Amino acid sequence: MPDVVVTEFIEDSALADLSREFTVLYDPELVNRPEDIKLLAGDAPGLIVRNMTQVRGDVLEACHALKVIGRLGVGLDNIDMDACKARGIQVFPATGANAQAVAEYVVAAALVGLRNIWHVSERVAGGWWDRQTLIFREVSGKMLGLIGFGMIAREVAKRARALGMRVAAYDPNLLPGDPAWTNLGVAHMDLVPLLSDSDVISVHTPLLTSTRNLVDASALALMKPDAVLINTARGGIVDEAALITALKSKKLGCAFLDVLEKEPPPANSIFRDVPNLILTPHVAGNTVESNVRVSALTVANVKRALKALK
Repeated sequence: MPDVVVTEFIEDSALADLSREFTVLYDPELVNRPEDIKLLAGDAPGLIVRNMTQVRGDVLEACHALKVIGRLGVGLDNIDMDACKARGIQVFPATGANAQAVAEYVVAAALVGLRNIWHVSERVAGGWWDRQTLIFREVSGKMLGLIGFGMIAREVAKRARALGMRVAAYDPNLLPGDPAWTNLGVAHMDLVPLLSDSDVISVHTPLLTSTRNLVDASALALMKPDAVLINTARGGIVDEAALITALKSKKLGCAFLDVLEKEPPPANSIFRDVPNLILTPHVAGNTVESNVRVSALTVANVKRALKALK
């Protein structure tokens, strides 16, 4: 019987560290076989997952010995937190371990989106040379609006300010007098003026009932017609159909979505042939360096919790 079942990719050195003290069953393909998770993890006190393994319903019910869940990342929407709380199962996200990676992705997206020259390589290779149509904008002096002002958003703010951007954020859970605002030189704003005044808007809030479709058609209509929208938080916060309409009607400059409401999308998804839309497969926080940090922190959390249960 394993002490810990790992259902998705974990970095080798962290796996070796965990295996020195506990019996580990590691199969990164288990994420695609929930029936096998129920069979193999039923007697295990520990479970380590990323964002795709659904720890809820009959899977969670089958893990009757489960006491500790390590999350290789920070979002918890794939885990039934209420059921875990009711059963006394501890859940440990890798808070902060991938913040730097996500922040760099957001800044890169802001630079690419404002410059808007990413799409012309093939045309230039074929002899196209219309330089006048490619005079776009510098990032310096532009306003970055952050929806949510947690750890990742603060890392984004540091980097954006270093590039000369003005930064504001909307976060109803953070008091206006919190020192984070002044320490990082970020203006506290309500959502409506943030959307209407920002050149780049980046989403950094969890997916909750209150934030589902927060960036909807009415919110998109408030944005500048050449604004850049970036979502590295969770699919479902941005109304995808409304976003596509805004892009097709040229009511928005461009959008970068690293997260989608349905991951992966179907082959014939609504995202095909949408202008100025850049999609990536939920990799903003996934770098060589962040995988090492996330895996190490997750293993440390799980080891500590399991030892405390003995």
